[in-house]
This record gives sequence, structure tokens and C-alpha cells, in this order.
Amino acid sequence: MIVVLLIIIISVVQIASAAVKVDTSALREAVTVEGVRAHQQAFQDIANANGGTREASSPGYFASAAYVAAQATAAGYNVTIQDFEYPFFEEQAPAELEQIDPNPTVYPYFDNAGFATMEYSGSGDVTAIAEGVDLLLPPAAAANTSTSGCEASDFDGFTPGNIAIIQRGTCSFALKAQNAEAAGASGVVIFNEGQEGRTDAFLGTLGGPGATVPVVGANFNVGVELAAGGVTVRMFVNATSEIRPTQNVLAETPGGRDDRVVVVGAHLDSVPVGPGIQDNGSGSAAILEIALQMAAQEIEPRNQVRFAWWGAEESGLLGAQHYVDNLSARETKNIALNLNFDMIGSPNFVRFVYDGDGSATGTAGPNGSKNIEQVFLDYFGEQGLATEPTAFDGRSDYGPFIEVGIPAGGLFTGAEGIKTEEQVAIYGGTAGDQYDPCYHLACDTFDNISLEALDQMSDAAAHATMTFAMTTSSVNGTSKGKGLGTWDGNMEFKGSAARQ
Repeated sequence: MIVVLLIIIISVVQIASAAVKVDTSALREAVTVEGVRAHQQAFQDIANANGGTREASSPGYFASAAYVAAQATAAGYNVTIQDFEYPFFEEQAPAELEQIDPNPTVYPYFDNAGFATMEYSGSGDVTAIAEGVDLLLPPAAAANTSTSGCEASDFDGFTPGNIAIIQRGTCSFALKAQNAEAAGASGVVIFNEGQEGRTDAFLGTLGGPGATVPVVGANFNVGVELAAGGVTVRMFVNATSEIRPTQNVLAETPGGRDDRVVVVGAHLDSVPVGPGIQDNGSGSAAILEIALQMAAQEIEPRNQVRFAWWGAEESGLLGAQHYVDNLSARETKNIALNLNFDMIGSPNFVRFVYDGDGSATGTAGPNGSKNIEQVFLDYFGEQGLATEPTAFDGRSDYGPFIEVGIPAGGLFTGAEGIKTEEQVAIYGGTAGDQYDPCYHLACDTFDNISLEALDQMSDAAAHATMTFAMTTSSVNGTSKGKGLGTWDGNMEFKGSAARQ
């Protein structure tokens, strides 16, 4: 009993520094799962009428943005459409990678044991001799120490027209590919580095259009086989890589302190292959319903609330990045925090809360992030609902905010990760399956949902939004520290693709 009381006392002390206690029950009761589902149905109908997708440059996306803007405008919000351009990439056919000689082998596409196309790869159907470039193979190599392809001099003596076989490590994939092209490579295979945890094929990005030859990321063993010497390889990539227009939708409350703005965000776009009704129609629909119900209840926030629906998240958090990049120094300082809700209805869900203080994952957000985390933990604790921490790994739109020192937090119910037996014992569901079996697939439709998770997470999102909208305390507190973790402003991922 003494231990329990101590925990309660600690929780009260932590929350006191984050936000004044606010009664959010009326808002949570108004934010119903039926209301959220109505917006998801609207997104599904839009996708159905526009080729089955709401990708950021598609007619389905612009129709989704128009729907959100119209709803928010009618509710009395000040709505801004922020137009911008972004790099678009889409494969038109499955890529192919095969060894022609001396050991004919077809490597599996989009498979851990095979390869995957690099985002923004060029197109081509190439058959040529494979040539290794400055390789440093285990056990001689320590983790992340390979500089293969990072210097133009690595290609001294490289035979133009050959396919460059380059090892992952140290520098960006874009630089490796650029150096290979400059040396005359007809194609590029970047294979994983080889240490424990860095052997599988991987999703990588070149950062934007520009490559004119096929570029893929491969399993370590595939790379070693191709670099053995005298190996003839065929590569095929058919993809569109170009600059396209898109937009963010911003809706802010007419009142509230504009020097303590609460940005509540979710990305609105889907991947090209599907309608994205869970990823991220769930978060987008939830924050829209929260905004509408706050207006319906005539809530006058102490702090201005800015709801944001980001475009081009699936291309690398580009909508949120564009927004943050275009803030003045004063506007950046005036943002108190960012709440991010990306995938909150996964069918095989876990209730994940971003680990603001880094106590579980070792990576803290900027100062104040631990207070945001605590608001969620206290709320779920009061509801008798278990949670687990998830890391700030750069895979969603909080990334650009924490890079400029804005505290962030939010919720997540899982993507391609695999549910464990231990998690099943707590949350139910199926062990050994993905949290969302339709993640980034065409089957991410209106039916790809857990209503239980969507209901619980929407309520939690409403609670946090209103808590920070009404608080009289600064989420940052007075400390200049960043919490207990080791946030250094660097992330391997931006979106779902690795940069190096």
C-alpha cells in the first residue's frame, strides 16, 4: 500500500508541472466513435471515387483536404490551406534483381531475404557485370563503420557500365548513389552492412528525384554474392520520380493565447496503393471530430489550438517539415507543444504512448515532452487501461517539431511490428501477426479497424488536446534539460524509409 501511495504522489507531482487538472469528460463523451467513423467513411467514399487512393498529389487527397477544410470552416475555425511541392515516387511494376551468371538466382522482391527499391530510384532494365566498391565485410567491420561509396575516390578504377555493389554505412544512400552514377555505374545495389541487426533488406530513400539509374537496397548475403567477382546481374525498376504539388490544412481557434499554441496534428495522405483509412484516416478523422465537438460545445481555450492535417507524410514527413521550415523564430517559440496522432485504430492493436522522457527507449523528446507523456499515462491509468512506450524514431510528423526543440507527444496503435504473446495477454488479439496487417496495402479500407482501439485512443486524444488547451502552466517547465533520454536531434528515419 505504501508503494502504491508513493506512485500516486509521484504522478500528481509530475502532472502538476505539465498541466492544471481539467475536466474533459464532456468533450470525451461528445467525441464518439460513430462521429470519427463518419469522417473515415467520407475518406473511403472519396478514395472510391478517385482510383482507390488518397496519395498526397492525387485527386483523392485534394478532395480529402477540401472535406476537412469545409468541416472546420463551418465550425468557425480560421482555416488556412498551405500549398507546397514535394518529391513524388511510385513504382509502376515490381522491381527485379537476379544473378544471371555464374549461379542463376532470382532474388525476392520486397522481402527481408532479397531486396527493395530505393525511394526515388531511377528506372531502367540493365544487365551488366557487378563490381564491389570499397567493401569492409564482417568480422573486420564494426557496426556502422563502412564508408563504401561515400567518397568519389572509392570509384577509382571502377569500370563504367558495371553495376556498383555498395555497402551500407556512414553516409547517406543518396551520396553513395550520386557517386556511383558519376563514375558511370548503370545500376546500384546498396546492401546491408552485415553486423547483427543489419543484415536484412531494407526500405531506403534517396531523399528526392534525381537518380537516373536503378537503385535498390539488398540483404547482406545478396550483396556479398553479387560482389564476389565475375558475376553478371540484371536489374529492373519501373518507377515515376518527380516533383508534384500538395497541401496542408490548418484550422485554428479564433481565441486563446497565441504565444502558447497547441498544435494537434495527423497526416491526411495515404500511400499510393490504397485509401489509407487506418493510416492515417484514423488520426485525421479523430482530430477533426475533436475540433468539431470543441466548437459545438463553445469551448474557449486559454491557449490557441491549431489543428493540422499534413500532406506528403508518406514521402518523408514533408508536410510537417514544410510547415516547421516556414515558421519564423517567434512563431516557433510560440508553439507550446505538438500532439501527434498517427494510426490509432490498428486491428491488432497495442496502446502505445510516445516515450517523452526516454526512460524506456533511451531517446527523449525536447524539454516538456515527458510532461506530455505523463498526461497520457495518468489518463490511461485513471481508465484502468495498460499502455506501452514507443520511441521517437522519426517515423511520424512529430519529427520536424522535435528537431527544432518543440516538445511533442502522442499515441500510436502499431504498424508492421509483430504482436507478442505478452501483448496478447494484455490487449487481446493475435500473437505473431502485425499490429496492422494492412499497413501500406490496398486493404487499408474502412473495415481495417479496431473500434475498441479507435474509441479509447480518440478519447485520450480529446483529453490531451483539451488539457493543454486549458492549462495555465507551461509544458516546458523551467528546466533547460531534455528529460531522462538522449535526444540529439538526429533520426535514422523520416517517415517509413531509412536515410542511411
